[in-house]
Amino acid sequence: MAAIYFHVPFCKQACHYCNFHFSTSLKHKNPVLDAMLSELKLRKEELVETEKINSIYFGGGTPSLLSSAEVSVLIDEVKRNFNVAVDAEITLEMNPDDDRPDYLEELKIIGVNRLSVGIQSFHEEELKLINRAHNAQEAFDVLNRIQGLYDNFSLDLIFGLPNSTPESWQKNVEYALQFNPTHISSYLLTVEPKTVLNHQIDNKQIEVLGEEDVLTQFNFLVDRLQAKGYDHYELSSFGKPGFRSVNNTAYWSEKPYLGIGPSAHSFNGETRSWNISNNAQYLKGISVGKPMIEREKLSIADRYNEYIMIGLRMQNGISLDYIEKNFGSDYKTLLKKGVQSQIASQVLYWDGDSLKVSRNAMMLVDGIASDLFKLNA
Repeated sequence: MAAIYFHVPFCKQACHYCNFHFSTSLKHKNPVLDAMLSELKLRKEELVETEKINSIYFGGGTPSLLSSAEVSVLIDEVKRNFNVAVDAEITLEMNPDDDRPDYLEELKIIGVNRLSVGIQSFHEEELKLINRAHNAQEAFDVLNRIQGLYDNFSLDLIFGLPNSTPESWQKNVEYALQFNPTHISSYLLTVEPKTVLNHQIDNKQIEVLGEEDVLTQFNFLVDRLQAKGYDHYELSSFGKPGFRSVNNTAYWSEKPYLGIGPSAHSFNGETRSWNISNNAQYLKGISVGKPMIEREKLSIADRYNEYIMIGLRMQNGISLDYIEKNFGSDYKTLLKKGVQSQIASQVLYWDGDSLKVSRNAMMLVDGIASDLFKLNA
């Protein structure tokens, strides 16, 4: 199992919380798309020829700025160069304001079988606060259309927004459930450096939500979605049975994936790599057949630390047996010794062979994981 990821680095406007690589100018859109086609062929050998591609994912940025014809060309090029499974999941991230006549139908015809819709909120004032390009009515409208066309679609929500209340958050969750999505991704609003949101908070224009209020929203989300039959399989991910994200699961399971486009990341089982986060420099590298890529070969300690970070976010937790088989008995001993204080304080707990995070500590998972890292290779 392997995956192909396309990073489409264009957006209509910048959301105030976003620090992903993108441009609000479409000047280089066609050259970047041509370069992606070239990059696919240049890097074809990075995935084992016999490896089946189970996921093609269009992320960004805003992939729904592309026409269905442009998306189709990229899908066809993957199929020409790789062994794509007949039932491969082909996902396109979409913003509600990008819906236009026949667009959803065209995407379905060319093979897109899953949409991931960036709703974030159904409340007009919250959408304006974070500078989303769509309005609340467009969110409702696009989901009504998708619901009638697609058997598999996901939507994104953000909790912990400034000025949000338990009541406003509960309405967001209930609105989402009205459309019966097969998957919901819900992320805590994070304040990233050099974003408008960070500037607004530093200048006391807005105030972050308190930790107790954030935890209240998270607990409602988990309880409500589980009661509706969603599997909380990863910290931010909820899927109906059989509808976990194939793309994200590949990342979390250390499966190989190839990232195409400016800033896209890749992994081949031993080495992580990432393309340059600059559209002009990306084009320059591809034009001479030398993609501008940084690479990092992972040590055993690196792989162990990544497993700890990912494992604590996953429903199945961290397996001692997996650690012993993949990293050695010394790492198993290291973990067992390292978690004693967290076990005593009930931040972590043992579920048989698996180490898991307690519900009330889930918002602290990154810090908990970093305390367990092996610092020296």
